[in-house]
Amino acid sequence: MQIDVQLQAANLAPAIRRLFELAAGKARMLDRSWDPARGTPVVTVKGKYTARNWTQWTEGFLYGIPLLIFDATGDPAMLEIGRGKTRANMAVHVTHHGVHDHGFNNLSTYGNLRRLMQEGRIPHNAWELSFYELAIKASASVQAARWSAAADGRGYVYSFNGPHSLFIDTMRTLRIMSLAAQMGHVMQGENDARISLLSRVLAHGITTARFNIYYGNGRDHYDTPALAGRTVHEAIFNINDGRFRCPNSQQGYSPFSTWTRGLAWAILGFAEQLEFLQASLRDRRMERESAAVAEAVPVFEKAAQATAEFYINQAAAADGICYWDTGAPGMERLGDFRARPADPFNDHEPVDASAAAIAAQGLLRLAKYLGATPRQQALATRLQQAGLSITRTLLSDNYLAADPDHEGILLHSVYHRPNGWDHIPPGRKAPCGESSLWGDYHMVELALYVHRLASGGRYYQFFDPPGAAD
Repeated sequence: MQIDVQLQAANLAPAIRRLFELAAGKARMLDRSWDPARGTPVVTVKGKYTARNWTQWTEGFLYGIPLLIFDATGDPAMLEIGRGKTRANMAVHVTHHGVHDHGFNNLSTYGNLRRLMQEGRIPHNAWELSFYELAIKASASVQAARWSAAADGRGYVYSFNGPHSLFIDTMRTLRIMSLAAQMGHVMQGENDARISLLSRVLAHGITTARFNIYYGNGRDHYDTPALAGRTVHEAIFNINDGRFRCPNSQQGYSPFSTWTRGLAWAILGFAEQLEFLQASLRDRRMERESAAVAEAVPVFEKAAQATAEFYINQAAAADGICYWDTGAPGMERLGDFRARPADPFNDHEPVDASAAAIAAQGLLRLAKYLGATPRQQALATRLQQAGLSITRTLLSDNYLAADPDHEGILLHSVYHRPNGWDHIPPGRKAPCGESSLWGDYHMVELALYVHRLASGGRYYQFFDPPGAAD
């Protein structure tokens, strides 16, 4: 991709203000039009949100978007939508035993509300804060209970596919367990056995780094140095003995290509956990596990850097936008796609702007993390400028749904290409022009992150800064 080395966060401020205005209008429209009896909105078809039930993993984004808009603009109507709908509708997600996505649903809602209160953005209320914290602690324990042991003594939070399945997506949902651990919560198992949530965060991350990411060290015939950082959506294990069996892909083209949204989850998930682990080493509440944290950090760093470099060098077009899978069969017909901007309207393979929005935030967070180390300054600068360059592209008219009748915010998102779940407009041969709720949420979250960088505001993170509880 082509990286603008001169671009600064402040340069994007006018476009970000426009984004928040646009997003507020879409949030109000969807709040008025969506009937909860239809389920949860997932993707748009002809510009209108529809349910696409696999699991109800996007409802937290529906209410989280107005909370993020309130964060940026102070619009009380956005707070009321997000807070009121969280209180009314999200309890079922707190105790949902069938999914791995608690961090998506419950940190986007209860987590954002708690953060806003901790930051003084909404009035402090002890009972209300306890309500949010109880939801987070319960959600974290339910997610952590979905545990499969691995042969090396570690293990992983298994996906909704079952105990054999480790999804790369979970690296971003894992953060609800991290926050609960920071709040001092401990999961209890059989015979009152006390189980550290942080230990499960670390074990899951190390297992993911080992089996869902390739480093060019010849793990299999396709694991070449040129493709270091390639990410697999799903790792399959034998649940009888915990041994790894094979890579797999639920939403990508193949186990030996990279589904780019999975790649983006890895970049952001590992980068955000590195920020958390760095803070945890200075947090008295977690000092007992500092040795385990110190062991995990270099593993997480290696995974984060490898996936970030792969995105920039292999997955992204010149403008920083990626297609939905690096090895999809139509990619060959696109020629050297990396040498020119992505084409959302091509006849061969769709782009996935939602993956680009997720990846951009991950690149920016990793840049900040690495920038604290003098020997990593050059890489940190490169990652920061790449993240800002992607953000600028996503804020352009090519990717924002400026049409007031379109219910989405970020255009050209792809859900499940192998299943054919994405709308193809008449006269087109590939999906384009539609939005997804996760794409909209992560676009607004990316804008909030860059907005705080540009304005010099408090750094946006899901956890408490060290010393906050002192």
